[in-house]
Amino acid sequence: MSAPVVVILAAGEGTRMRSAVPKLLHPLCGRPMVLWPVAAALEAGAAKVVVVGGPDRALAPVLPEGVTLVVQPEPRGTGDAVRAAVGEVDPQAAAIVMNGDVPLIEADTIARLVAAHAADGAAATLVTMSLAEPGAYGRVVRAADGSVERVVEAKAAGDATAEELAICEVNAGIYAFDGRALVEALAEIRADNAQGEYYLPDAVPVLRAAGRRVAALLVDDPSIVLGVNDRVELAAVRALAQRRIHERHMRAGVTVVDPDSTSIDVGVEIGRDTVIEPSTFLRGATRIGSGCRIGPLTTIEDAVVHDDVTIRHSFLTQCELHDGVTVGPYAYLRPGAVLRERAKAGTFVEIKNSDIGARTKVPHLSYVGDADVGEDTNIGAGNITANYDGRRKHRTTIGSRVKTSVDTAFVAPVTVGDDAYTGAGSVITEDVPEGALGIARERQRNVEGYANRKREEPDR
Repeated sequence: MSAPVVVILAAGEGTRMRSAVPKLLHPLCGRPMVLWPVAAALEAGAAKVVVVGGPDRALAPVLPEGVTLVVQPEPRGTGDAVRAAVGEVDPQAAAIVMNGDVPLIEADTIARLVAAHAADGAAATLVTMSLAEPGAYGRVVRAADGSVERVVEAKAAGDATAEELAICEVNAGIYAFDGRALVEALAEIRADNAQGEYYLPDAVPVLRAAGRRVAALLVDDPSIVLGVNDRVELAAVRALAQRRIHERHMRAGVTVVDPDSTSIDVGVEIGRDTVIEPSTFLRGATRIGSGCRIGPLTTIEDAVVHDDVTIRHSFLTQCELHDGVTVGPYAYLRPGAVLRERAKAGTFVEIKNSDIGARTKVPHLSYVGDADVGEDTNIGAGNITANYDGRRKHRTTIGSRVKTSVDTAFVAPVTVGDDAYTGAGSVITEDVPEGALGIARERQRNVEGYANRKREEPDR
């Protein structure tokens, strides 16, 4: 059985989204909507994935390498959209056709469809569902032998008879075709309907008229027919997709304490025995190791978190935390921040584009930017690296086993050697040698009787 070509129809304008963003580029759990069926097709082993888009080619920037974009010049129906992709169809292999705005399709369903289609030997196989309330879904009319006779649209009054509307089996909008049969049927369908469009389901009677069999694969997962036409439907689909993501992680050994308050993007990786506390949001390509405790009230975007890390009430983006690091509460780790083994970024600490050495502590109320800090160093409360001179950024280098006192400012570029100290309230503008104490502040001067003089001053 040859691997199929998968054609994903994604040229719809999505006007009901009320958005300047094309419908299929709206994000769904960290992935543009169009990439959900693309990912399922690739996982199912498709020989080629073809996306049919509009003439603006807006989908091109997000499609992965190897996925082909073809253009439907005008929105003239699903049949016309597939015609735009005919040049990519292999006549000797199966062609799977599905809508791009039904993102909950999974690789297993595609694989089952391919297998059922091959086993039946039909010219086409439709995925169908039995729904208690079929609504506007196309009704599947069966022949006496159980094959599919036709699909009746039910979008507008008069599309279907009362008898047809009583049918509960509906077309899920996912098809398998013999490649050659699809090409031949597309040449025969006509736009003789109220909308003047070419409908792909009209290929069914064309194939039957040619003496070819049309089969159906009845599946019991109603989520695969959940389309997205507006933001209300997008929210409903997102809830189901998020639940799947949570369940996948939990079955792999992750504890999600409160799934209802937790958001995890589809591309996030989490190791076993990690605990995700309530109101935590894991975004993008974040990778979290094993034995970590994340949250509560924590957001992590595109970060790498190694094993046994604890993060509480904090925001992290594009940073890396090695084994045993502790962060928070109320820390902000920005792009380029690297915390080595068992380092600490404490309360109200901000770190950006800096390498913090193993076991080094930045306990509270400090900003470290564009700095390299050695091992076993303690950064006192309220320390600042003044890294910007108004035109350029400069780096601060602080060695190992350094102890900086409270309210120290380092005016970069500046270097503090190993085993050095700084005095409280210092503004360090020159290098501090290894083992030295750097103090840079005015001597204290006490003015006797100052309070009495202030009281005797006349009001102004």
